[in-house]
Amino acid sequence: MILTDYDETYESTFNPYEVENKVDGMPKIGITCFSKVLLDYLIETFHGVEISVTGAANGNVPVYKITYKDNEYALFMSRVGAPACIVQYEELFAQGIEKLIVFGTCGVLDSSIEDLGIIIPNSAIRDEGTSYHYILGSDEIECNKKYTDKFIEVLKEHNFSFTIGKVWTTDAPYRETRNKVLKRKTQGCVCVDMECSAITALA
Repeated sequence: MILTDYDETYESTFNPYEVENKVDGMPKIGITCFSKVLLDYLIETFHGVEISVTGAANGNVPVYKITYKDNEYALFMSRVGAPACIVQYEELFAQGIEKLIVFGTCGVLDSSIEDLGIIIPNSAIRDEGTSYHYILGSDEIECNKKYTDKFIEVLKEHNFSFTIGKVWTTDAPYRETRNKVLKRKTQGCVCVDMECSAITALA
């Protein structure tokens, strides 16, 4: 398959720093989600001030600066789907962000997980194309290895329940056939999304 044609060369013929310039005052840590409702709540709660945008042919996404406990963060909404999401992140790194905290959304494959339950991904099945351009081909990728313990500590501190499990990342939500769903469940997946394995590969 063409997706096995991985090239480890760092420089591309077209790089994000050729599209975006550094933004003065851009916080080093970014916080992002895929929910407009959640984003609007955070902007209002933390008095977000627009400091930049990421652009695409289908419109711009504003980037806001917020302050929490005397620390500044960049806050923005992620584009949906692995390719659009990763292009956006690449361009935000070019603007000056160095680390991202990502709050994803997903469909649930495990009926024991409650609606709006918190899931910490520990691995993801790479049923998308973007990740194969960032790391060598494999069926799965390990997620959050460095920070899972910290996530657990924070959630326990605030008495939030959570599930740790495998994500099925796919480019085609309308092709989540019954056969594929059953197969992914037997592979240990507890949820399905469109970005996790690609975000992890980028990281």
